[in-house]
Formats: sequence, structure tokens, C-alpha cells
Amino acid sequence: MELEFLGTGAGVPAKHRNVSSLALKLLDERNAIWLFDCGEGTQMQILRTNIKPRKIEKIFISHLHGDHIFGLPGLLSSRSFQGGEEPIIIYGPAGLENYVRTSLQVTKTHLAYPLEFVELKEGVIFKDKQFTVECMLLDHGIESFGFRVTEADHEGMLQVDKLAELGIPAGPIYGKLKQGQTVTLADGRTINGKDFVGESKHGRVVTIFGDTRFTARSSEFAKNSDVVVHESTFNKNEAKLARAYFHSTTQQAASIAKEAKARKLMLTHISARYLAKEAKELEAEAQEIFPNTQLARDFDIIDIPFS
Repeated sequence: MELEFLGTGAGVPAKHRNVSSLALKLLDERNAIWLFDCGEGTQMQILRTNIKPRKIEKIFISHLHGDHIFGLPGLLSSRSFQGGEEPIIIYGPAGLENYVRTSLQVTKTHLAYPLEFVELKEGVIFKDKQFTVECMLLDHGIESFGFRVTEADHEGMLQVDKLAELGIPAGPIYGKLKQGQTVTLADGRTINGKDFVGESKHGRVVTIFGDTRFTARSSEFAKNSDVVVHESTFNKNEAKLARAYFHSTTQQAASIAKEAKARKLMLTHISARYLAKEAKELEAEAQEIFPNTQLARDFDIIDIPFS
């Protein structure tokens, strides 16, 4: 499981940062990629990575401001031209489907795969045996959402090598041992399956916030996340400006991560006002409150290991 930042800028593209888009790469888990937001130029950013558009299975749109959706019709169109045939499910606020379908209709664009839209409401929006995705309404003037992706726990692996060393042949008996049952072998030996199953692993949690003012209940939504991705459009001295423009400061984002007891905080949605030196200062501000903070740059890849 990895996060790859395709665009980390705020509002408009800049030379050093494109506008918002983030890929959650689940290639080992389900041979798929989930995209969060799709600002202008996202498909050009993808060309500079090893991401294959046909692997994109789901797209989650936090809100309908242009710097988060203007790249969507182009990406969908190019995916079709490149031979993508698998369906895509797009999750977003009311109005997103109208925007996308109108764009495709006006440009006479035919997709070679079906599109499905899910209109966001707070709560669970997707669940299968591997993952649960929940969304939370934020405070951004228009509907804006945060997403919490929770991986199911991984059961302990059967220690086949140890069984082989004891001369226990593969077969139906392995299934019983995997379930922790006690089995009597043909030679009279008794084997307790619990002795041959490794430790289970807690599923990983990633919380990705769309644009928002500081929202206290975000910390509960992000509780115990392995990674929190939060916007930090303003510096610590600009709290009044952040509130006026429905955005957050570096230290407000850090306080959310600290209260949530997260393992790592990634700051994104960085204003073009902040160049290399100033951007490092933003990171340092957040680290005053939450030390394990990293300010994201375009094309950063963050591995998310098991805790």
C-alpha cells in the first residue's frame, strides 16, 4: 500500500506544484489504484509515474472546486483511448455526475467502459472483504468531504516451513491447522494449529481530508490512522485568513493528527506563495506540534507499512 502525490498545490497550477490529486496504490492488495481528486493536468502528471490509468478502479472527489475536478473528463477520455475497459466508480458530491456527463456529451466523447456515480453522504460509502471507506462532511463553504480508508485485519499466516520440517505433508490437514484446530496425525502425534499460525496484522488506515477549515471532529474521524493527509494552505500566523477562506493552517492540521494519535501527517494543498525555503518553514511549524510531519511534494511516494 502506497500513496503517490500527483498534485500538491492549491488553487492554480504552479511550476513546482500541480493542483490536487493523490493516488492510493493498492497493487499488492487488489491490483488496483484509487484516485483522490483530479485537478487540471492530472493525466500529464500520471505520465511521469508508473501508474497505468487502466488500473484506476475508483475515483473519490472531495468537492467541486475546479482545482480538484478539471482534470477528470480528460483522464476518463484518455483511459478509454488507451484501452481501458474495466468500469470506474466515481464518488463525489451532488452535481459531479452532471459535470462529468455534460463534459463528455458536449465533446462527443464515448467511453469504452461504464461509469458509475455514487453521491456522497456521511457514513460508509464502500465496503468489501478488504476495505471500508467512510466519508465525513467538512467545512469549506461548499460541500467538501474527508475520506477514511480502513483495511481489514490480516489473519496470521500458516507456517508451512515448520510443518514441513516435522514431516507433515500438505493437504486438507493444513486447512484445519490454519483454523487453529488440534489435529491427530496418522502416526499418533498431536499437533495444535495455534502453534503454527503467525501473528495477525491490524489493517492499515489512511485518512484523506479535502479542503476545509479547522474542524475539531476531524480528529475523531482520523483516529489511529497510519497516515493523515491534510491541507495546510496557510501558515501558523494566518489563522484568520484561513478561516475567512475556508482553509486550514499548518498547525491546525498538526493538531488534528496529534489528537487523532496518527502515526504520520502529510501536508498538502500548498499555496504557490511558498517556494522551497518557505515550504520547509511550513513543515517545521507543523512539526512543533506533531513531529512526524512531512510536507508533500509532487511525485512523493509514501509507503504505508503494517504497524
